Amino acid sequence: MGLGVEDRVRMAKRAAKEITPGMCVNLGIGIPTLVADYIPEDWKVMFHAENGIVGAGRKPFAGEEDENLCNAGGFPITIRKGGVYFDSATAFAIVRKQMLDMTILGGLEVSERGDLANWIVPGKRVPGMGGAMDLAVKAKKLVVLLSHTDNQGNPKIVNECKLPLTASRCVHLIITEMAVIEVTSSGLVLHETLGNYSVEEVIERTGCPLTIPPDFKNSKSYEEGANDE
Repeated sequence: MGLGVEDRVRMAKRAAKEITPGMCVNLGIGIPTLVADYIPEDWKVMFHAENGIVGAGRKPFAGEEDENLCNAGGFPITIRKGGVYFDSATAFAIVRKQMLDMTILGGLEVSERGDLANWIVPGKRVPGMGGAMDLAVKAKKLVVLLSHTDNQGNPKIVNECKLPLTASRCVHLIITEMAVIEVTSSGLVLHETLGNYSVEEVIERTGCPLTIPPDFKNSKSYEEGANDE
């Protein structure tokens, strides 16, 4: 996505603020996996992975990786006290029975209606949709993390998705390196800018209208103190 480490961490920390103690949350591949690093241990949040884990924790310290313990993207993780392993059929049963409080996924495009495209770029080789389709429509809340624009500067938040959809009208909240945007029945609402980005910059780089609410938070940075232990 072309994002630097600071941008990725800022987005993960902001997404962590959407989580509350006791939740069961699925983290998608990429930036969403960083979210687990910013949740206090005493919150007893249980992270779900569709390869068969509930209770995944933050990434291990260097040299402490367990080659048999990884997330759905194949990256090493830890497991929290009380965590359990099971087969992928059980993992997807948890998803399809709507037992997840939240899913945090990466994205390629999001439309103003909350349509999500995150599984394929035409002409590029991919192994398949994976669990994204189930996760997008079955979680009680879907948060999508993506860069605000592509490598050519084109908006990824658009009127209509050009890429094949993963699911329609499924996204509740969008977090980019620039802003936090809520998807509502009447359109997209800009709630916060992140880092040093201005409202004007966010509007200019968004491919559809944004509503600015009275409680808007201008240039609120989450580089420090977001759910840190």
